[in-house]
Amino acid sequence: MKLTINKEHIIDGLLKAVSIMPAKAGAQYLRSIWLKAEEGHISVMTTDANIEFTGKYEAEVEEPGLVGVQGRAFVDLVRQLPSGLLHITADTTSGNLLLKQGRRTYKLPVSGEEWFQNFSDFPTDNAVTWSGDFLQDILDKIIFCISDDDTMDAIACLYMKPQQNGNIDVCGLNGYIFALFSFTHDELASRLPKNGILIQKKYLQDIKKWLCPDEIELNITDKRLYFRNINKTETLSLPRAAYDYPDYSTFMSRLATENMHPMTLNRKELMDALSRILIFNTENDRCTYMDISSSEVSLSVQGQEIGSADESIEVQYNGDISRIAFPTRNLLDVLGHFISAKVDMMLTESEGPCGIRGAEDANYTVIIMPMKISETAYYSEEDV
Repeated sequence: MKLTINKEHIIDGLLKAVSIMPAKAGAQYLRSIWLKAEEGHISVMTTDANIEFTGKYEAEVEEPGLVGVQGRAFVDLVRQLPSGLLHITADTTSGNLLLKQGRRTYKLPVSGEEWFQNFSDFPTDNAVTWSGDFLQDILDKIIFCISDDDTMDAIACLYMKPQQNGNIDVCGLNGYIFALFSFTHDELASRLPKNGILIQKKYLQDIKKWLCPDEIELNITDKRLYFRNINKTETLSLPRAAYDYPDYSTFMSRLATENMHPMTLNRKELMDALSRILIFNTENDRCTYMDISSSEVSLSVQGQEIGSADESIEVQYNGDISRIAFPTRNLLDVLGHFISAKVDMMLTESEGPCGIRGAEDANYTVIIMPMKISETAYYSEEDV
């Protein structure tokens, strides 16, 4: 293998490739970035044995070939080199990859073709075009409430399911927070399986790192999900998870009953108040207590270790729930994923699911579970 390529043409691809390499990998195949030189271009390939990345970049190829090079060392070296042409040669005699730039020469050991395993090709039939920045926005709205525990099976996954009305639901759930975003994409809805697809959370950050604002292509097979940039130069593929996702319609329906009464308030005012109340939360009392009237909600916390806090903000409310409590940090996190100036906290019961929606956050709902309020009695000297 012998080729010349401009550093600026390949460095972004190398950084994407190394980002999916496992931090600790015993197999030489997984420690390697594979370089395949063909007429007019070089392919960069890497995998963690599940997710796969392939990038194809223009190069002046004198001799074709395929080698694997220690991924992190190679990328670190290229990243620190100045802009300009890189001359890459596989020296079969010494078993090294020679990298030259100007008066600089570096040698890196290589893995031979016998270690290489073929990567999955992007299936071109029935591919769907989608907006990269729109997908990025969806992931930002959903990832935060997906469980980090891989042993939780479906709850550790993002769920994408087509609906009969032509919409597509994208969901995340961790047991106490649920997020749902719905959108319309007729072509994608027709390609999705009826029971939807699951993507494990551990792959979602890799998708986010790879995505760009431009359009992308997406395709689905029985076992894998494929992404490709619109220029067809980079492909990312990952395995689909095979779990049964919980029926989220059971708690979404609670938001449409007669028992639901929205409490409308200013989102920023609530977030500012919660940020101050968080200072007074402790490990034993992580909640903000809300005492609600038709025009005002009083927020409070009282801890014996740090002190107490009481704040009030204006609301619009006509329900009969007068007291409820939410984990302060979780509620802050939820509100931070909205952009609406005002939000509706859709209260169902003092210990039932609470939905949050905003007029400027179309088709986006987050459900958070309140905490059970236990009244603790403290004895005074007079009681003894």
